[in-house]
Amino acid sequence: MPNIKSAIKRVKINDDRRTRNIQVKSAMRTAIKRFEQTIEANDVEAAKAAFLEATKKVDKAVSKGILHKNTAARTKSKLATKLNGLSA
Repeated sequence: MPNIKSAIKRVKINDDRRTRNIQVKSAMRTAIKRFEQTIEANDVEAAKAAFLEATKKVDKAVSKGILHKNTAARTKSKLATKLNGLSA
């Protein structure tokens, strides 16, 4: 453990940020899994709603600095391809 006051504060802030990052990333992964479950069930309307929710969570992760914007674009593109394959 650090002895210097500023280092103690740094550790505390890092713990808070790590917890927040884990929550955002977990919510994003859960939304993506729900979308994939609706794709497997061949439910078009539910898949569209789940797609919107998943893309919203991915964008939120980018805005928080958890994901790189290109990673988010690739993820959303992959989800959109799955949705279009179901609709066709």
